[in-house]
Amino acid sequence: MKTISENTCFDGVQGVYSHASAACQCDMTFGLFLPREARDGPVPLLWYLSGLTCTHENAMTKAGAQAWAADQGIALVFPDTSPRGPGVADDEAYDLGQGAGFYVNATQDPWSPHFRMWDYVSRDLPDLLTENFAIDPDRQSITGHSMGGHGALTLAMNLPGRFRSVSAFSPICNPTGADWGRKQLSAYLGDDETAWEKHDASLMMCKAGFDGPILIDTGSDDQFIDLLRPETLAAAIAERRQPATFRLQPGYDHSYFFVSSFMEDHIAFHAQALWA
Repeated sequence: MKTISENTCFDGVQGVYSHASAACQCDMTFGLFLPREARDGPVPLLWYLSGLTCTHENAMTKAGAQAWAADQGIALVFPDTSPRGPGVADDEAYDLGQGAGFYVNATQDPWSPHFRMWDYVSRDLPDLLTENFAIDPDRQSITGHSMGGHGALTLAMNLPGRFRSVSAFSPICNPTGADWGRKQLSAYLGDDETAWEKHDASLMMCKAGFDGPILIDTGSDDQFIDLLRPETLAAAIAERRQPATFRLQPGYDHSYFFVSSFMEDHIAFHAQALWA
């Protein structure tokens, strides 16, 4: 692991690091905020998964999360959204390839050698964090925006017991039923749609649900709302009678102005579960 930068931030440390990823078979970069409490021992961890076209840097610099995490004594990790580099497959479209990993393990060429973001987020990076930083492996929660919201919800529901709480900002809720999803799932996983199901939050909600608190915010003026399909997840939550808070925020769009407006709510929501 290499330290790219470390800066004092709200009396904690905002670092950026790179490492050779066994899952993705390339170097990966991530951001990690450690609150001052980490000087004295392990602290809870909140994962933030970013959306299409983002790197580790977008949420780290735009979401305003560190101030609220510092107040709550919680660490924040900002993984990249895909493998990158000259030897990594890519596509001219913004929504496939580098910057668009969709948090799946690709099985199809040319993506399968490197695009294993499911294993990276669920195994590779967690092991690295607990080995090298003051992180409590038993107190973790997860959130994300857009494609990252999709990843947060599907990881939480597929890995029971891993996360104490899950939230999402304008998540892609039903990728098997929308253009933001069918294109990527078929490219990465092939044409067998049964392989797609674990990566669809609405389908997973009906099948498994989540044994913990859920918070979801979507803007009523989100320019991508027809692709996000929040109504499918809301219907699945109602059908399963899953305890959840699902909010449509009036006037907000898909941008980081929306994310930062409700970040305090989400950090406080996770802190309640992480410090319980």
